[in-house]
Amino acid sequence: PIGTVRLLPDGHIGRMAVLPAWRCKGIGTSLLTTALEAAAERGIRQVFLDAQTTALGFYARFGFQAEGDEFMDAGIPHRHMHKTL
Repeated sequence: PIGTVRLLPDGHIGRMAVLPAWRCKGIGTSLLTTALEAAAERGIRQVFLDAQTTALGFYARFGFQAEGDEFMDAGIPHRHMHKTL
């Protein structure tokens, strides 16, 4: 495997990761697009995730909006983001 993403029944998208050697090659885009399509097919109207602050721009390109304050998770700064489908 070169990447992964998880979609939970409540619309939470998590554990999205791509191996460093495969980043910037469209893998993350494919993973996230697939997760969003799966959510829509399941009738999920709202999706959300906790993004590392360095990835906020990536998720914003897909229509995610940041909300709340920055917080630390595993020693890495994150922000909560959501998107209506």
